[in-house]
Amino acid sequence: MTTFLQLHVLTTYAASNLNRDDTGRPKTLNFGGVERLRISSQSLKRALRTSDIFAEAIGDARGIRSNSFTEALVGVLRARGLADDDIVKSVSAVIEKDKLGKSKKDKPTDTEQLVHLGPEELLRLEGLADRLIAGDALADKEALVLVQKPRAADIALFGRMLADNPGFNVEAAAQVAHAFTTHRVSVEDDFYTAVDDLKSANRDADRGAGFIGVQEYGSGVFYLYVCLDASLLVGNLAGDKVLAAKTAEALVDAVTTVSPKGKQNSFASRAHASFALAEMGSKTPRSLAAAFLKPVGPGDGANDFGAASKKQLLDLRAKFDGIYGQCWDKDATLDIFAEASSSNNLAALKALAREAVDAVHL
Repeated sequence: MTTFLQLHVLTTYAASNLNRDDTGRPKTLNFGGVERLRISSQSLKRALRTSDIFAEAIGDARGIRSNSFTEALVGVLRARGLADDDIVKSVSAVIEKDKLGKSKKDKPTDTEQLVHLGPEELLRLEGLADRLIAGDALADKEALVLVQKPRAADIALFGRMLADNPGFNVEAAAQVAHAFTTHRVSVEDDFYTAVDDLKSANRDADRGAGFIGVQEYGSGVFYLYVCLDASLLVGNLAGDKVLAAKTAEALVDAVTTVSPKGKQNSFASRAHASFALAEMGSKTPRSLAAAFLKPVGPGDGANDFGAASKKQLLDLRAKFDGIYGQCWDKDATLDIFAEASSSNNLAALKALAREAVDAVHL
């Protein structure tokens, strides 16, 4: 029986541009007939897995995603006195044998595609040096580097895909939706100037700015939905429930406290969740995004979009539960809009995450 942990999170950002498109404009979404700000799933997942919070919780059980992951091996081979041409041949052969993608034409020791490797796989890569020099490594029938269930929390959570070697793909245990504002948003322009310090101190110089420019931004209350398959997480980590529990806790911690890095120096748009609902159960999960199909707006003279977003979220949840039955057995809440209580905190959410992993039967 599969155990799911669902997270519904409301986070408020003032002026920000956390995730922008190719023109520099904040990413948007048309939902319910109005424009909303959006933060992509890809942006969110990278922010989560590379955060200090995640690193501190998981330690060394994290992978590295790169197209130059062979640099350590190249360095060892060079230190052993192997000529550059022979290094290129050896490393390219490893990439080809494990089907890690195509080698770059201008740098054959790198791959054209990003490859996500776990710590055990990176150690195996470095350990190939002696075998490559001896010329016997490529005779192995098994993969030289890849393992089917790398002990890497980030790979277990968010998966990996090797197009040319699907036997080593990892199905993501966590599904992360695109976050979007619960209300209508208009992207705004920020016209700015940069002053030339030396020119401004010269009375004879013109008074014009050294540079002028425009950047776009927006603000709002964002809804984020994350669904964790705790059973798949434990399976991806080869049954290591201790690491799986740490990973689930780290996910909850990061989802509620970590912001993407886009334009942080310009806007300092760092925020913690104002409201978070965690649900644990074995029935089919569901997002509560439909709560905001009708955008939150001012009503009865009030403009508290945070509290109104929470209300619409919980109202839809109650309606879904009434029609389909509860898809959760236990829940926990973090809610700054409510009066403080012993069960209304981040610790309660993390405890439920641990419980979801504990409920998995191997």
